[in-house]
Amino acid sequence: MNISGQDLIYACSAIGSGLALIAGVGPGIGQGYAAGQAAAAVGRNPGAKGDITQTMLLGQAVAETTGLYGLAVAIILMFVKPFN
Repeated sequence: MNISGQDLIYACSAIGSGLALIAGVGPGIGQGYAAGQAAAAVGRNPGAKGDITQTMLLGQAVAETTGLYGLAVAIILMFVKPFN
């Protein structure tokens, strides 16, 4: 098996993009947990629904940025070819 330098870079780029997409798992779990806790909080105190929802959405927007960064890195690794 003879792998040239350029083929090795392409292979490592594909593996790296797959690993970068694993970054989407954390925000998904965190956002689901936050939504569940917010629903429980609204159930306990329906009068604070607006404040709870606003805080939850802000937290989810911040958590989602890590997943988007991982997606951006994966797209760059897959479609930007360094030696072409």
